Amino acid sequence: MADVIKRIEYYYTVVPNKAGEGAKVLNALKTEGVNLFAFCGFPTGWGRAQLDFVPVDKEAFLAAAKKAGVKLVGPKVAFLIQGDDRAGAVADLVEKLKQSQINITALQAVAGGEGRYGAILWVKPADLEKAARALGAS
Repeated sequence: MADVIKRIEYYYTVVPNKAGEGAKVLNALKTEGVNLFAFCGFPTGWGRAQLDFVPVDKEAFLAAAKKAGVKLVGPKVAFLIQGDDRAGAVADLVEKLKQSQINITALQAVAGGEGRYGAILWVKPADLEKAARALGAS
């Protein structure tokens, strides 16, 4: 089966880079029954961390974040990739972007078990259309 690559909307918030800050936000979403396609968090410097969210249901996510007092930035656009796990799956994606001279801002991929993998890929907003064509994204 071919990879399914689609544009997705994501949101982010910035929190103090301290133990438990991400848990507060994730628990607030959990309490409201919010499901995510993807989540990642990373330090941004100056004692801060960025938390990125790709919600399954945008309206439920936004309502839960508002209820919890989470200040969001977005929506922004990235690519969600899902497919059959195989050697070189991510290398093939990266090669397509290289051939189109598109620089990757960030990329995270993980084996999903049962022969599947998933990834989330970010490029600069100016490169979104060109990247979508190169990747064959819907």
